[in-house]
Order: sequence, then structure tokens, then C-alpha cells
Amino acid sequence: MEVVRGAVKGIVLAVMLTTLAGCSSAPPRNLDNVCEIFKEKNGWYKSSKNSYKQHGVPVHVQMAIMHQESRFRAEARPERVWIFGVIPWFRPSTAYGFAQVKDETWKWYQDKRGGWFADRNVFDDASDFIGWYGNIAHQRLKISKWDAYRQYLAYHEGHGGYERKSYLKKPWLVKVARKVKRRASRYHTQLAGCESELNRSWWWPF
Repeated sequence: MEVVRGAVKGIVLAVMLTTLAGCSSAPPRNLDNVCEIFKEKNGWYKSSKNSYKQHGVPVHVQMAIMHQESRFRAEARPERVWIFGVIPWFRPSTAYGFAQVKDETWKWYQDKRGGWFADRNVFDDASDFIGWYGNIAHQRLKISKWDAYRQYLAYHEGHGGYERKSYLKKPWLVKVARKVKRRASRYHTQLAGCESELNRSWWWPF
């Protein structure tokens, strides 16, 4: 009887952990309100705030960039190329995770900052990466850490690409960067109304 009870408890625990994992990895329900995002994903605010303290890139800029890159999907990847519309082929890049970081860039981050256990599908690591990368853009390119428009251009094109002004040949990218700027501004306004409440909720362990 004890064996059966133990087995039942194990099954229940496994189901609960699976459910929690699914909830934590699913994108937020309301992507347009950063206060709702942080209230749903409690640990995310603490991660973003820690990244801001470490690197100086504000929370609203981090979140606007991450929204543009992955819509907050932990395992986001570029769509595969399809040959003749029916044969799946390679993906156009190795970008992966919340922050859509390519393999070689992530290895650079792991070596310089994150450590080899850092993972692109972990929000805490992705948030730290965006702050770290934005700080380098500030140091190398003199881009304000609060300038979501130019930070995103440097994020998308890479620091070298931004120096070469490669974005000037990509009108579509300039439009996207403007969208990121608008979203960052919206998130900033929203945070002003809920940040004190979020700061009081830091004790929440998830």
C-alpha cells in the first residue's frame, strides 16, 4: 500500500512540475503591457532589474528589444527555408532563444560574461545578455543606453555593422527600430505606474 501511495505521489509531483514548466516557458498573455507581463512572469522583473543594475540598459529598453526579437518565446528560431514550398531546408541563421542570439555571439558572451552554463532559452541569461551587449554598444559606439532606436540597430546589425552604417541600406530595419523605440516608450510609461508594486513583490520565488 505504501508503495502505491509513493508511486501516486511521484506521478502527481511529476504532473505538477510539468505544468509549472509549461506555464513558465509559455509567452506572456498580454505582450503590449509590460506591467501585466511582469505580474504574470514574476521572476522576469527581478532578472531585468538585475541586468539594469549590472549594465545600465533600462528595463523598458531590454523588454522592447526582446519583444521584437522573439515575442518572449523561449525557444524562438528563424523560420526554415522551404524548397519549392514543400521541402524543409536550413534555417537562415543560428539565432535562438528569447534574445535571438547567434551561436558565435552567445559563445562570446559565455566566455566574457555569462559562463558556459548560460542558456539562450533562460530569461535571466537573455536579459543579462541584452544589457551586456547594450553596454558594449555604449562604450564602443557611444550609443546612449536609453536610446532604444540606436541600441536596436546596433543589436541587429552587430557593433561592426552599426559602425559601417549597414542599416542605411535597409529601410525596413529602420522602420523596425522605430517600432522598438515606440514600444520602449510605451513600456517606460507603463512601468512608471507599476514599478513600485513590482519592487514590493521581489520576494516571490519564481
